Formats: sequence, C-alpha cells, structure tokens
Amino acid sequence: MALTTDNKIYLSWADVNDAVDNLCNKIRHDQPNIDSIHGIARGGLIPAVLISHKLGLPWTDVILPNTLVVDDICDSGVTLEKSPGVWTAVLHYKPHTSCFQPNMWAEIHEGDEWLIYPWETKDSKPIQDYLKPGAKEYRDKLDEYYKNQE
Repeated sequence: MALTTDNKIYLSWADVNDAVDNLCNKIRHDQPNIDSIHGIARGGLIPAVLISHKLGLPWTDVILPNTLVVDDICDSGVTLEKSPGVWTAVLHYKPHTSCFQPNMWAEIHEGDEWLIYPWETKDSKPIQDYLKPGAKEYRDKLDEYYKNQE
C-alpha cells in the first residue's frame, strides 16, 4: 500500500504488481499484436521485465514495429516523446503535466506528488535529473566536449 508524505507517494511492490497486472490486461485485450517488450533505461527496465514475464513475451534491446516500449511514469512526457517505437506503455500517466500521451497506462495520476517506486532510493528529490539547476549547462558542456573529440 502506498505511503504519502512530504508531497511524495512511496509505492510498494504490491502497488507495482497491481499496476503491471492492470497494464498486462490492457495489452492482451487492446494490443494483441505486441510481440516483444523494451524497457527505457532506469525507470522502465523493471516494469518491462515484469510485463515480459507475465505476458510470456521476450525482452529486447532492438525496437521493432510491434515492440512495446515501457517506462515507469509519463510525467513530463519528454522521455517517451523522444523514444523510438510505435507502441508505448507506462505504469502511471500524468496527463496534466505531460506533453506526450502513451498508448497505454495502468493508472492515471492527477496529483502533483512525486511517485517513488520501490527500486528507487527513498530520498529521491521531487525533480527530474534533467530539470535540476545547472543540468542544461552541464549537458551543453558535454555536447561541446564530444563535438571537439570528433
């Protein structure tokens, strides 16, 4: 059962399993052509493996036309908007903050709380890495560095 404190919701493994079951039912009924699963690095890896096992579909690094691309949450939508693939699914979708709508989701989350999954550190800050102060400047420096290496 999820615990809410300090504008964060700490999800339990039972919460995750319920969301995965819900999502697997949607996949079976709404997208029976899905033939493989891919997880977006970090947040999507664990849900993708759970979905892969429950549906008996292979997990893959190669995204093909019927590969389902999985992430834990669609909060800003930036990650999924830039991801390859036709089919997308998440455990939690925040339509009021997202610029992208996945094809499928287990649950809609309409609040502004930061969702903490059981595989994350409990002291996770309620801000995405790429939104932290100085993150853009750091990425720009890395881009410049790699351009000079070519």
